[in-house]
Amino acid sequence: MNPGWREHNRYTLLENGTEYFPAVIEAIGAARSEVLVETFILFDDAVGRDIQRALIDAARRGVSVDLTVDGYGSDELSDEFVGAMTESGIRFHVFDPRPRFLGVRTNVFRRMHRKIVAVDRERAFIGGINFSADHLPDFGPEAKQDYAALVEGPLAADIADYARAALGNGRPRRQRRRPARLDPLPDGDGGGRLVVRDNISHQSDIERYYRAGVRSARTDVLIANAYFFPGYHLLRDLANAARRGVRVRLLLQGEPDVLVARLAATMLYDYLIDAGVQIYEYCKRPLHGKVACVDADWSTIGSSNLDPLSLALNLEANVVARDSSLNAALRQSLDRLIEQDCRPVEMAKNSRRRLRRLWIGVIVFHFLRRFPAWAGSLPAHKPRLHSVTPDTRRETA
Repeated sequence: MNPGWREHNRYTLLENGTEYFPAVIEAIGAARSEVLVETFILFDDAVGRDIQRALIDAARRGVSVDLTVDGYGSDELSDEFVGAMTESGIRFHVFDPRPRFLGVRTNVFRRMHRKIVAVDRERAFIGGINFSADHLPDFGPEAKQDYAALVEGPLAADIADYARAALGNGRPRRQRRRPARLDPLPDGDGGGRLVVRDNISHQSDIERYYRAGVRSARTDVLIANAYFFPGYHLLRDLANAARRGVRVRLLLQGEPDVLVARLAATMLYDYLIDAGVQIYEYCKRPLHGKVACVDADWSTIGSSNLDPLSLALNLEANVVARDSSLNAALRQSLDRLIEQDCRPVEMAKNSRRRLRRLWIGVIVFHFLRRFPAWAGSLPAHKPRLHSVTPDTRRETA
């Protein structure tokens, strides 16, 4: 399922774990009937234990609680940590759990990368923040800069329904592979819809909504993304928007937590700058956000990076909203980062360096854009959802 446009929603921007974690714990503490959580990473650290306690308390007072983690991102949780939850009545699920081989995680592709919390079909959280202490500023220089949104209204019910339906999608029914219909986004505050990416029938939806937002821009596009290596069509849309006079700004990693991601992004810099796109690198700490705003009312917040893993392999979820207050709050935060903690990127002055970077970029670009298809064609198991009970560590759902 992937419901359409919903009106009359309320949005609250949440910046970093300092705002996100207390809001999530408060919502879980007020839950009356149901809590659904999906997260790529859950660590047994101070943040993870706070979330664990909140979920256990909810389950013990009779709330239905389902928690899904990714088998790659959360593969080090102890039996004691998980057992404390399952013994309290929490249904604990692991997407594609596989043992390490010689200490190396082998379930690299098709990760469950969504970050969703849904409470009573009334409140839902969605964004890029995992349940780990490295999303708190006091973690140190490696603390991540990131965003999420609290959604209240009809869209919150859609997010809850999607997360609940995903619990039965360990072996998804095959469907004809066609892009979902790209609904127009009506004017007026409070509108929004859930946009997902999967490997069945919504393979390109998030990228297509990004492209639609950029193509609709009249004055301004501002994208902040941790891992930026999108497809040619989105690159062309950004360049074309800049050429027609739209101010197009990209806020990317300057202090990356994954060095190769930044190296890949720099391959695209000259092409974009030459078209008039302004690029800034965030240098205070690693940028982990996956957000964008266009003009004064279009925004997207979610889990999807603009790279081959997110756009072609991972299971992702974003909200696309038409709401001026959310747009203004997000834009104000990103503008602050650009002004205080970013360095502008300039065109490479050395012509030989530019040519070398261009050709390397072409090779890397085409390899990375085709790699997901190659990886998907390899004979391998199909990712499945496993549930943990008090009696067994991993049991097929």
